[in-house]
Amino acid sequence: MNKYETIANEVVKNIGGTENIESVTNCMTRLRFTLKNVSKVDVESLEKVKGVQGVVNKNGQFQVIIGSDVSHVCDEIKKMGSFSETVNVNSEENVSLVNRVLGAITAIFQPVIPAICGAGMIKAVLALLTAFHVVEATSQTYVLLAMVADSAFYFLPIFLAVSSAKRFGCNTFIAAVLGAMLIHPTYAGIVSAGEAFKFIGLPIKLVSYGSSVVPAILIVWAQSYVEKFAKKISPNAVKVFLVPLIVFLIMTPLAFAIIGPLGSFVGDILCNIFDFLNNQARWVIPVLMGAFCPLFVMTGMHYSFMPVQLAQYATLGYGTLLGPGMLASNISQAGACFAVALRTKDKEMKSTALSSATTALFGITEPALYGVTMKLKKPLWTVMISGGIAGLWGGLTNMRTYASATAGVTALPVYICDDLSNVRNAFICIVIALVSSFVLTLLFGVPKNEDTSSSNEVVAEDNKKLNKYTEISSCMNGKVVPLENVEDDVFSKKIMGPGVAILPSEGKVYAPFDGVVNTVFPTKHAYGLTSVDGIEAIIHLGLDTVNLEGKYFEAKVKSGQSVKKGDLLAEFDLEALQKEGFDMVTPVIITNSDQFIDVIETQKSDVKVGEELVKVFR
Repeated sequence: MNKYETIANEVVKNIGGTENIESVTNCMTRLRFTLKNVSKVDVESLEKVKGVQGVVNKNGQFQVIIGSDVSHVCDEIKKMGSFSETVNVNSEENVSLVNRVLGAITAIFQPVIPAICGAGMIKAVLALLTAFHVVEATSQTYVLLAMVADSAFYFLPIFLAVSSAKRFGCNTFIAAVLGAMLIHPTYAGIVSAGEAFKFIGLPIKLVSYGSSVVPAILIVWAQSYVEKFAKKISPNAVKVFLVPLIVFLIMTPLAFAIIGPLGSFVGDILCNIFDFLNNQARWVIPVLMGAFCPLFVMTGMHYSFMPVQLAQYATLGYGTLLGPGMLASNISQAGACFAVALRTKDKEMKSTALSSATTALFGITEPALYGVTMKLKKPLWTVMISGGIAGLWGGLTNMRTYASATAGVTALPVYICDDLSNVRNAFICIVIALVSSFVLTLLFGVPKNEDTSSSNEVVAEDNKKLNKYTEISSCMNGKVVPLENVEDDVFSKKIMGPGVAILPSEGKVYAPFDGVVNTVFPTKHAYGLTSVDGIEAIIHLGLDTVNLEGKYFEAKVKSGQSVKKGDLLAEFDLEALQKEGFDMVTPVIITNSDQFIDVIETQKSDVKVGEELVKVFR
């Protein structure tokens, strides 16, 4: 058994086995799963698997960070069963609209990114060869390679249509036709002619869709609904041709008259916003991206910016959203890892830091992020500061990329243009990021007593606190009630936050964790607490019990009082309350869940005081 099989087997075992996997795919460094039941995952054991850099559960995807070997591990997992490669939002999770959109964009662009990056690097190589007069721009070699590179961008609507079809669950070939019609030579000729054009009386707004991003995605999203309708009304005997016929007849006018122009309009607005920022405050975007890129990478959100970046290329001819800021951030990760490798005496950490620094130089930062900087905490802060500093340089000098490429030292050619100062500024940005991150980490990022480098126990303790979950214990004995089943919209719709409810079997409520009592409501029916590691929770005893103005309730603690897990918070007369007709289901709500990755409730039907009630993932 090779090492990839070993990692694959351990990963699958700890995520609940093959029977818990709906779909699996991978990006450059992560395995991305859709799981049937996330609560079956043994996160603690999964993170201990040798070869696993970290775990993230976000946007309906369960992500396992592997590093540059991820494709080999993914191949081994796919051999274990017939899994879909379309990673959808987990239906069991209450995923917000924003997260659904970001998750969809991420899933759509993941398969397309290798083609875009490869084509971008061809353009970068051509720019380098022409700059040094190795190849002439008029030569046949240049023309052929440029055609290959341009194909990835010009035919982007087709690629995105196919990828979108997999995401939205509709026919990929029908989607490919809808994408292809946007760039068909006949339609391109109609646009070039510039004359008014109508289809069955509907005016068609003549928009050029070559290299466009948003229109194809929106069109296929609409196709998914039209296709479902067509399948529903079509007899089985004629579905094979009637379904696509209905889809084409409905989607053609819809695409050219409404959705396409709308998508183009949205793309233009986004580009105008970023163009405005480039002209009025060009330093803002690179600074923000340089500083916060590690946080985007943690959640996979960095892929969500790709549509705007490609729209910039299509309309402006260059990009400023991702390249400069991500270059600053990625190189800062490398500088921090080099500093850790220099300071540490722990052989395993030294090896991890050196290898992570090398991959970060080439733009792959997950090993550095999860294996070094986030694990040691302080280096992550120096990375963010250095990324912001180097990003500021990139913004002030108006750095811009002319093709997509992984943001590392090998991406320098994508900064080549007629003005060679652009690539020079990119080189200076790399130096600023590398040096500032190295120096800051050496001075402030690694403790002088080498607590993380000379003691495996401290590293293990830091790792235990990071990228794991905090257990919130049950505050009472009783039956577990899913929050959506609570007869109160404030709780059932999770307006205050996620959590779980308990139908108590006795009139006592206890502290679910070590922390502080923030609030004891005057009516003594609700208690707000904050744990020692920052989790804020509210325990609400019954529904509408505020109307009793404290009757039947007796608080045992005061606001500002420190409590230990299991300390008695309050007593209440359960029998009297039930006789008066009050529903005593008790919601336990995590009110600052936006600061955490996920909140997962217990799968038990009955709980006792001290048993696990929810897990809060960081």
